[in-house]
Amino acid sequence: MPFNVTMPQMGESVAEGTVVRWIKKLGDRVERDEPLLEISTDKVDAEIPSPAAGILRKILVKENETVEVNTVIAEIEGEGAIDSHPAAAALNATASTEPTEIVEAAGSTLASEPVRQPQEAQKIRSSPLVRKMAQEHQIDLARIEGTGLGGRITKKDILDYLARPAGGASAQPESNTVPSSSAGESPSAAPSAAPAFPVPQHGISAQQAIEFTGATKVVPMTPMRRQIAEHMVMSKHTAPHVACVFEVEMTKVAGTIAGNAAEFERRNGIKLTYTPFLIRAAVEALKQFPIVNSSVEGGNIIYKRDVNIGVAVALETGLIVPVIKRADEKSFLGIARAVQDLAGRARAKRLSVEDVQEGTFTLSNHGITGSLIGTPVISQPQVAILAVGKIEKRPVVRDDAIAIRNMVYLTLSFDHRILDGAVADHFMSRIKSALENWDEPVL
Repeated sequence: MPFNVTMPQMGESVAEGTVVRWIKKLGDRVERDEPLLEISTDKVDAEIPSPAAGILRKILVKENETVEVNTVIAEIEGEGAIDSHPAAAALNATASTEPTEIVEAAGSTLASEPVRQPQEAQKIRSSPLVRKMAQEHQIDLARIEGTGLGGRITKKDILDYLARPAGGASAQPESNTVPSSSAGESPSAAPSAAPAFPVPQHGISAQQAIEFTGATKVVPMTPMRRQIAEHMVMSKHTAPHVACVFEVEMTKVAGTIAGNAAEFERRNGIKLTYTPFLIRAAVEALKQFPIVNSSVEGGNIIYKRDVNIGVAVALETGLIVPVIKRADEKSFLGIARAVQDLAGRARAKRLSVEDVQEGTFTLSNHGITGSLIGTPVISQPQVAILAVGKIEKRPVVRDDAIAIRNMVYLTLSFDHRILDGAVADHFMSRIKSALENWDEPVL
């Protein structure tokens, strides 16, 4: 009997989902928990694992099509039915060390059986290709922490493991790939250079050559891009945006990073970057100015007890803002760990709906691409968002002399219905003071 695959409900308030991409194609063999498709909702993008093992016999919902939750979107022919297929003999004959050999018979295309592995490897969530790579490189999969959905070990996890220095420490995701992280760090201050950052795509990559057959080319927006567009228009329509810009010296923070980076990573297994410093400074300012940690409902101001910091993360398909819940209750290390965890799961499409809800204030680092000053759109229903420009060494005047300092422009976009310029300036002055006079130990 075929197994029905339905559109999952990614949270109580989510009523529909869009099929972004079928990872498996019609006729492909799929293992249980192996990635089957990617979906997008108005809350989060996610990679959906197969609920059963077998052959993908029917795809009922096309890519970029939106359907209600619990709608049947595909059918998988389970293990019991595969032996009756006319191609069964040929299919089983291909169960060798070749991971992707294709056999065509009776009008269908069937992928080969997965490579047989030791029993202990089968208990670990991974794909046949991953198990094949592990066998070829004599890797114990139990030693690798999976970053895929539900802890599944991905091809990238294998490649990252192979890229580690022999006997070295476990490779960690670069938290400076988060837009509000160490992007734009001065090479002399940061422990390592920031990696290349993916260019968000609107349907066609910004770097991809477009082939024209006429005067114009029409490319549908991706589901995420459509949702971003709707949210941004709604925010601008809802809140009168005003911005103020402060120049902040980051010399003490940069010195703290340079002096503690190696020991911080050795003790904690994560890199020391600018992100937790910025979040800590913002949290202290939000505690002093609770009006910035509020929202508006009609004629009421809703003050929020919890300080939940959203951290904008740029993906290849757009932008997502996972939230560090109760950031005011976390230590410096706790914030650093939370940033790494959310950034890694955002890139691996493992965020839950809860991970992107209940934010009260947002940080966004446009400086990762070299931008100095930006005026971001407020994430509704919040009343402000902090933009971080490129952190770089610049000549400044100190004690009537020219000095070289690590500098950054911080921009606050705020809702003028609730915040006046004077309050916004005092709030930013508190952030500036915390960063320029940093004295909190990080070890």
